[in-house]
Amino acid sequence: MQRPVSYLLSCVILVAAAHVVSAETSPADPYAEARAYIIACSHDWAETVVTGDRGKRKVYFADDFVGTSTSGSRYDKAAIVKETGPAKYLVSNTINNIDIKFYGDTAIAFGDETWRKKDGSSGRYVWTDVWVKIEGEWKIVAAQDVSVAAE
Repeated sequence: MQRPVSYLLSCVILVAAAHVVSAETSPADPYAEARAYIIACSHDWAETVVTGDRGKRKVYFADDFVGTSTSGSRYDKAAIVKETGPAKYLVSNTINNIDIKFYGDTAIAFGDETWRKKDGSSGRYVWTDVWVKIEGEWKIVAAQDVSVAAE
């Protein structure tokens, strides 16, 4: 039995509509939520260097976190989440940009930030942070900072 053209056209429309609905509900970036979280945490870290309010840091640093400072010294989670109060010498610390690459449950964040001291001097850090999804949560496991001339 031959099907009428209207039946075939209806099938084509249904398949096309299902594809459109599927495309609308599928995220274009499967890491969009993780990307937003990592960016927010990076901004939080930069801001809390000035404010000293480090309460949120306990959430996004892995227990075995290791960082390398601009002087080459190592520091761990205990040092990074230690409550210290507002910075005595900094006025601001602002993220300029962040680029994040995802490799499954690992993310590498590349960024830079500009800081300004109370005496008017300024500088810039270029950094790389390594994030890993641990038990369903993104945690920073390593950081490397380099001091460069302010632009």
